[in-house]
Amino acid sequence: MTDPSLLLSAIPVVALLLFIAGILIYKGADSISDYSVVALLSTSALALVLSFFCGSLCRRGMIVGFRRSARQILPAVPMLIFISMISTTWVLSGVVPLLIEWGLRLLNPTTFLVVCCVVCGLISVLTGSSWSTIATLGVAFMGIGTIMGFHVGWVAGAIISGAYFGDKVSPLSDTTVVASSACGVDLFKHIRYLMLTSIPAMLVALVVFFVVGLMFDPVSVEGTNEVLDLLNSHFNLAPAVLLIPVITFGLIALRVNTLIVLFVSSMLGLAGIFIFQPGIAEWLGVHGPVSGIVATAKLLWSESVFTTGHELFDNLVSTSGITGMLSTILLVLSAMVFGMAMIGTGMLSVLTRTLTKHIHTRFAIVGSTVGSGLFLNGFTADQYLALIIGGNMYRNAYRRLGLEPRLLSRTLEDSVSVTSVLIPWNSCGVTQAAVLEVSTIVYMPYCVFNYLSPIMSLVMAWTGFKIKQRICGQKITSELSDRVIA
Repeated sequence: MTDPSLLLSAIPVVALLLFIAGILIYKGADSISDYSVVALLSTSALALVLSFFCGSLCRRGMIVGFRRSARQILPAVPMLIFISMISTTWVLSGVVPLLIEWGLRLLNPTTFLVVCCVVCGLISVLTGSSWSTIATLGVAFMGIGTIMGFHVGWVAGAIISGAYFGDKVSPLSDTTVVASSACGVDLFKHIRYLMLTSIPAMLVALVVFFVVGLMFDPVSVEGTNEVLDLLNSHFNLAPAVLLIPVITFGLIALRVNTLIVLFVSSMLGLAGIFIFQPGIAEWLGVHGPVSGIVATAKLLWSESVFTTGHELFDNLVSTSGITGMLSTILLVLSAMVFGMAMIGTGMLSVLTRTLTKHIHTRFAIVGSTVGSGLFLNGFTADQYLALIIGGNMYRNAYRRLGLEPRLLSRTLEDSVSVTSVLIPWNSCGVTQAAVLEVSTIVYMPYCVFNYLSPIMSLVMAWTGFKIKQRICGQKITSELSDRVIA
């Protein structure tokens, strides 16, 4: 087996970019999710055909590619199913309606985006999971923000910014653990060093959200009161329903397996429908054990639509069930196939080696790491795989330049963990778009923290702030390091 050439390896990447650009130009941003499956599968087939004709395709390589890609992406499929079940049961059990009611009564529109971002950040720090935060509190905040009249992009951007900041700096986060271990860095040293870029990025994001809140013109009080009246007339908004999220976050804090937490949470929500919302259970057609089983299966699988005549309320409390997540699951599996093709044919390896070949300065290597992180996020479609590959790819280069491994782990977190949610076909991007019901392309410009993080990494590398460097066993000041290396 021979490695494919650089030109050949770049063809599937360029083809995918052109395909996505064509969708944006001719179909619009809303069509990205509809055509991304075709784009990923087509370019996967192109990679395999090109590899076959150049002699770099072999069974062993494809098996390795499949294992690496599947090991990282397949676990997301049951998680997506359980998340769809949580989204359905938490609405119909009254959890989300209660949080929406409290939010509308207590939150000021001027500070709403800031509060939304901060609360999501704190919960993610405590739980170590951005996905769980967004699937629970994030859904409630989306409802509150929509009723207040905010653009869905701003609300989703505040939720995602806060959730991914908390996930990034939490010692309970799996991505933080993977990034530090992939680079051989102590977890808490990694987190402390990460704060130097994460805190400034988050402060800027909070300022932006506050300014947007000051400029915001809220909807009329009458419109809000209509929604509140409908919530109270259709749901039993007793505080007891909050036992469901309390137990859920307790399990997360105890580091119970994520799949178990999501399953238990969905079952708690399901039980809550029958315990707290007897009117909803009757509406679903539950009149006995058999009808109850049938109605429950239908509830979890298909959509449940409210038709009160109030469009905003109906959209807020109607649910799509597992069927609403099927297109997302298909997109995740298509991304897995693309990752398998790029890894199995050796094309990804060729591209990444080329990126690191001619690096001689501190800023260049950090810039290359950031670029590679974005590239790997897009073409492995999974943040974990991107973190592991990036760590292995750059570890020796950082050592050669006398740079600390914690600089590598921080740069990977800044460029991989928080930007994965901005890529429409990445497992994070497709999941959050499905959960929040906002297209990735729509919320992307508003995720201020997420795109400021890699920029902060570049700024720190350019200034040399808190970056130690050794050349030939001697420590040199960061201000002179680039000049000495050159």
